[in-house]
Formats: sequence, structure tokens, C-alpha cells
Amino acid sequence: MTDRRPAIAEPSFAACVEALHARQVRFTLIGAWGANFHTVDTSVLFATPDHDLFLPPDPENLAQAWQVAASLGLSLWGAEDPFDVSPDIDLARAVVDGCRLTRATTSAMTINLRLVMTAFAFEPVWEERRTFLMDGVEIPVARLSHIIRSKAATNREKDRLFLTTHAEILRQMLDGDEDS
Repeated sequence: MTDRRPAIAEPSFAACVEALHARQVRFTLIGAWGANFHTVDTSVLFATPDHDLFLPPDPENLAQAWQVAASLGLSLWGAEDPFDVSPDIDLARAVVDGCRLTRATTSAMTINLRLVMTAFAFEPVWEERRTFLMDGVEIPVARLSHIIRSKAATNREKDRLFLTTHAEILRQMLDGDEDS
């Protein structure tokens, strides 16, 4: 039997960011997607399945991010499991106290809501962020030098592989990052 329900359009990343801005959620894009914004040569894009947003350790800010995600139809997840309770300020406090990761997902996109960026506190990254336009939406992005130093300090195998594989292009990109 054919399912005749209309397909529900999933929001784009830019639409998610626009909704976060409307609710005054503070964040910066980090990770490989953040690095992509610093490239001049768009033929050199780093493939990654998720977008990493670095948020301050502020329960109200995190709760607002969750509300935005839920309003856009994204599913909210803890470490490995979907939220089994409605996310509220008490849960946000517990997540912030534990510096835990949460995720907002659709079938096509995962947004990691991170409270930790190895080697950096939120405020210095926020103060030195750069802003890029994507589909007319301002995207706050961590400096490339911060992204690279954080990946090096994290010392996970996937980050070491990323840094080694892309060492030359990252060096070239850093030349354009004013305060590296």
C-alpha cells in the first residue's frame, strides 16, 4: 500500500540558525563545518555528517536552543537516547552541570549542541568569532585557529586524521585567518 501523506519539509541548517537568532540563542559554529566557512576554494570542503554548535554553559540559553529545535520538528537526543521527558530548565541545568552533549536531528541533519570546546571557554571564542552569510542568514563561526587548536587538543583519532589529511590546505587557510 502506498503512503499518501504529504512529505514534511525539513528545515535547512540556515533556517535553524535563523530561528536560533530569533530566540537570541548564543552559539558559534565549530568543527569541520566551521572550518568550511573559512575556505576560499569551495572545491575544498570538509565532509562531515553533523554541525557542531558551541554554546555557553547557560541553562536558559540551552533550553531556548531546545525549544527552537522542537519548534522546527527536530528530535532531541541525549548522549545516545532520545529525550524521554520534555526538555525544560531543570533538565538544562543538569545537562550544563554535567557538560553533556545534546543533539537535534532530522533524517538529513544532526546539530550537536556542545557545551565544551577543548582548550577554550565560550566567551573568548564568542568574542573572536567571525560572521559568514549562508542563504542570507548570519552564521557565527569560531576562528579557524581556534577550531584547529581545539581539534589538536582533543587528540581523538578522527581529529588527528582530519588534521593530518588536510594539513596543507589548513595551513593555507590559516594564512587568511587574521589573528592566527
